Amino acid sequence: MSSQTDPSTVPAAHRQAKYQVRFDWAADGAAAVAADADVVVWVDAIEDRPVAEAVLPGTGAVVAAGLADAAAVAAWVLAEQVRLGRRAMVALVAAGGTSAGGGTRFAVEDLLAAGAVVDALATLGIDYSSPEAAAACAAFTGLRGAVAHLLTASVSGQERIAAGADPAALAASGRLGTVSEVRVLRAA
Repeated sequence: MSSQTDPSTVPAAHRQAKYQVRFDWAADGAAAVAADADVVVWVDAIEDRPVAEAVLPGTGAVVAAGLADAAAVAAWVLAEQVRLGRRAMVALVAAGGTSAGGGTRFAVEDLLAAGAVVDALATLGIDYSSPEAAAACAAFTGLRGAVAHLLTASVSGQERIAAGADPAALAASGRLGTVSEVRVLRAA
């Protein structure tokens, strides 16, 4: 799918519409899971690439998330659900890394950060997750103790270190629960 893709042409199974918490990757994934979401969580653990609103369909709120603020983001989503007065539909969209050809590639740090948000949501009772979201959560919970190391050892981390990033500062972005501020990119 391109940025010109109409979300209504996405096959029903790809939308994960029957689930409260959904997960997919980049622009294609956003077209699939975010069109009817009340909250879109843009997950970018270390690249901190800005998200263009055109990439994220729908009119729901958009917040940014990584590993350090996953619990704060989950609390923000719960507060938004209370404000709505009904079950909030949540779409997590992982930014992914940039491939040599300019496309999106799998980024382990974004998978782990998405899983951290899914885990934090489940802790708060928002746990009707798609299999894709559940798999991200399982990856995170299984590797929870190693996330800071994995940030520096991942392809994206190694690229940033080679470009001059401080490995200790990069690892710090993997310290769970150390950021309480939520970055709202688009209000509902």
